[in-house]
Parts: sequence; C-alpha cells; structure tokens
Amino acid sequence: MSALALAYVITLSQILLGLAMGCACFRVLRGPRAQDRVLGLDTLYVSAMLLLVTYGVQTGRTLYFEGALVIGLLGFTSTVALAKFMMRGEVIE
Repeated sequence: MSALALAYVITLSQILLGLAMGCACFRVLRGPRAQDRVLGLDTLYVSAMLLLVTYGVQTGRTLYFEGALVIGLLGFTSTVALAKFMMRGEVIE
C-alpha cells in the first residue's frame, strides 16, 4: 500500500515541478527586468534538478542523482556570475 502511495506522490510532484518549470520559463521570457529573468533562471534550474531527483527515486537509478548534482553546481555558479555581472558590469575583475 505504501509503495502505491509513493508512486502517486512522486508522479504528482513531477507534474507540479513541470508546471513550476513552465511558470519559470514564462518569467524568463516576459520578465520586465533583468532581475526577474535571473530569478526565473534560478527557479528553472532548481525545478529541473528536483525533477531529476524525483525521476531517480522513481526508477531507482543513481545516474539521475549525479545529473542533478551537476545541474545544481552549474546553476549556482551561473546565478552568482549573473548577479555579479548585474551589480558591477563585469564578471572577472
């Protein structure tokens, strides 16, 4: 019984994460300011990372967890670089 409930919860969370990714894409495309677009990209990579984690839990393969780790590291680095660029106008000093 609990395995069936876990399957339903994982499927529901994947659907909701897909909707969150759609909302983030909308914010990236129609953001009135650059800050809104950066926040949309940040939300998009976090949602993609969590979608990979839920898919990894669903299938039981560890490859998806490693992919989520790579997305998290690259997303964090790009968010820091974009924030530094927006504050100072340059990334490398």
